[in-house]
Amino acid sequence: MPAVDPQITASELLRVFHRDEPYLFLGSAFTTVAILAAALSFLRRKVDSLAIYFALFAFLYGQRLWIQAGVLGVLVPRSLLFDRLRSGIDFLVPIPAFLFFEAAGLLHRRARIVGYVLGTLLGSLAVATFALGPSPLYHQINNVVVISAFILLVIQSLLNSDRNRDFVVIRRGLLIFVAFALWDNVAGVFSLTSKIEPFGFAAFLFALGYVAARQTMERDQQLNAIQKELEVARRIQLTILPAEFPRSENFRVAARYVPMTSVAGDFYDFIVADDKQAGLLIADVSGHGVPAALIASMVKLAATSQRVNAADPSSFLSGMNSALLGNTQNQFVTAAYVHLDSESRELRYSAAGHPPMLLLRQGSVREVEENGLMLAAFDFAKYSNATHHLEQGDRLLLYTDGIIEATDASGKFFGQDSLSDLLRQTSRLPPSEAADRIIASVGQWSVSQDDDLTVLVCDYVGT
Repeated sequence: MPAVDPQITASELLRVFHRDEPYLFLGSAFTTVAILAAALSFLRRKVDSLAIYFALFAFLYGQRLWIQAGVLGVLVPRSLLFDRLRSGIDFLVPIPAFLFFEAAGLLHRRARIVGYVLGTLLGSLAVATFALGPSPLYHQINNVVVISAFILLVIQSLLNSDRNRDFVVIRRGLLIFVAFALWDNVAGVFSLTSKIEPFGFAAFLFALGYVAARQTMERDQQLNAIQKELEVARRIQLTILPAEFPRSENFRVAARYVPMTSVAGDFYDFIVADDKQAGLLIADVSGHGVPAALIASMVKLAATSQRVNAADPSSFLSGMNSALLGNTQNQFVTAAYVHLDSESRELRYSAAGHPPMLLLRQGSVREVEENGLMLAAFDFAKYSNATHHLEQGDRLLLYTDGIIEATDASGKFFGQDSLSDLLRQTSRLPPSEAADRIIASVGQWSVSQDDDLTVLVCDYVGT
């Protein structure tokens, strides 16, 4: 490795250092700011594009000041790689600046198109420099591109009537930076020596940092407010779900509800619940989150309005369909309803586009399916009942599709067969423990919860 030129004296090296001292300090300051911004973004564990682009812009600019400093050129042995790095970094610096402006919402559509074109051109110049070596032509192109971009930014900022605080702050910092940078770039066109741009960049970086910090804090405040509202919504939604099935001589029922997010579109209800009858409803609203939760509340009202039809599942679902039709903003609802009668020892079942109910009897699992069209979608939807004899010890399982559609790492569904096997394996457990085991098994199977999970387990213990 070549050594430092022995003809360079200590006094000459010191003179070069003192000349570069302000730029070395600014380079260190900009790099430190970049590292702090990146660390803050990492510690928050959120992808914040403003912070990332700000950090990248400050880091590249700070490193350029160091790499292009005269003292580094004296101390570091000349090499092809170092020469290409010193030259190519000029073309990379403006790219994250454009991305920051776009992420901050400060560029109109035409300006974004121009920015992408200029960014592609600068990226190409950087690649060409790293691959082929420096060229004065590349820097002439760079000067023209940067000057043009600055002029466009200044024109847009002056013509823009937007008076929001962020834009005003950035415009002031931008004008200072542009004035300094234009001077350096114009001087470069005429082969003059000038290096006052970093001081303008310090003012511009302060403006960008202010905007990035303010917008980040504002977004965090908005997120906290949304999370508080979602927590209130979650508690409200839980109040529309029955806590537990009342004590009954003939029926034992357990329900488990695990939403994917704070609020969800799954719903269940006990339409009738006494010693002689049990009417169990389960429903699943398409979509997730707040919209689905709002419609689930409507499903609750629609179901309550049909209590007079509790003994006839087909009429019950038809009435719900009429109540929901035209009120769900093009979202649909699948549902299943079963009515159990201990006196007649019958179960009547009907469903609307819902996965089949499972019936466990003497160690054997069978599917009970009587499906019509989904609710809230078609005014001509018709439903019918499937009637079966009830036997002592029968266990019924109602569930939403999040159970059987849970996927493992390879993308394989949990599936109907696994659920049937699990129902058999838990046959000796009380309904509450069986329901817990089903939810836990699905949780262990799936890589992540991608849907709401709801199960209803009902035992007929009548004599």
